[in-house]
Amino acid sequence: MESGKRDRDMEVQTTHRKPRVLLAASGSVAAIKFGNLCHCFREWAEVKAVVSKSSLPFLDRLSLPREVALYTDEHEWSSWNKIGDPVLHIELRRWADVLAIAPLSANTLGKIAGGLCDNLLTCIIRAWDYSKPLFVAPAINTLMWNNPFTERHLLTLDELGVTLVPPINKRLACGDYGNGAMAEPSLIYSTVRLFWESQAHQQSAGTS
Repeated sequence: MESGKRDRDMEVQTTHRKPRVLLAASGSVAAIKFGNLCHCFREWAEVKAVVSKSSLPFLDRLSLPREVALYTDEHEWSSWNKIGDPVLHIELRRWADVLAIAPLSANTLGKIAGGLCDNLLTCIIRAWDYSKPLFVAPAINTLMWNNPFTERHLLTLDELGVTLVPPINKRLACGDYGNGAMAEPSLIYSTVRLFWESQAHQQSAGTS
């Protein structure tokens, strides 16, 4: 009963506006494509962006759409002064209809699977409402991708209902060739959009 009410409330809230998509990047060379990813989403959705400290060396801030607000670890407590003030990771979690982490590094994958929350991004994930869609697009060296821990961590995410956008085979930034490169931003975008629109259609059919 409670789940059905939540679905109806979500439908009412999102029918008359664009979906709110929170895009996130963790520490991987593939973060150089993050600006492209934001551009893919901005026509269809309202977009905000969160990036980890370790992604910053690879991130071209000038490539981001002007209207996309960018949040880093430094923003987490910069505007908080007293009890009762908004807490950024909670506010972003409440705002978002969808969370997509691309790239997802091996380190952040391990943190999510272990429930760790030591930066803005992982605090958002720890506070996430798993009735909302969460997508991850890993970008991991082939040897790290094939490591037994990766499979264990992905199984944990699958149990949480997280959707995996699998990596692809190509020449990696380190020079190795194999599986582990992040899927193209256009594929990540289409995966999220198709999922969202199919869910909206199912909800509409269920209430008609």
